[in-house]
Amino acid sequence: MPRTSIDGAPALLALSGADLGATEFRPLDFAQIATFAEATGDHQWIHVDKARIARESPFGAPIAHGYLTLALVAGQFFELLELSGFRMVINYGCNKVRFPSPLKEGASWRLAMKLGTVTQQGDWLEAQFIATIEIQGSAKPACVAECIYRFLPA
Repeated sequence: MPRTSIDGAPALLALSGADLGATEFRPLDFAQIATFAEATGDHQWIHVDKARIARESPFGAPIAHGYLTLALVAGQFFELLELSGFRMVINYGCNKVRFPSPLKEGASWRLAMKLGTVTQQGDWLEAQFIATIEIQGSAKPACVAECIYRFLPA
């Protein structure tokens, strides 16, 4: 998938409301889930206890933590966008995050993004991105988040 090129503030403003595309699908493996559990200390059984999951989980497989699923957005943001003409780009936060469907071990996922509003905030441009972690073969996404990034023009 070719990346969307954004060269400076005028180009960012011009893309307001645009569909920015999607990354390639990639599988989620158990090692990613386990590593996230270690990093955060969240070892809830629905994520990491395969024996108990097999006995008790309605999901039938380990599922990614919600915050792992959200973190995939930041990891793929620059795979979708080729940015130039900015001194700095920062992840400013999220206004709304939902997890409509669990992202299970072995499922393939990708990031799809649309650019919402872009506003001036002092020297910065603040851009709202609607980020969706899609699950291959599923009608429901794993995550939909309104992510805010700030861009400091060069």
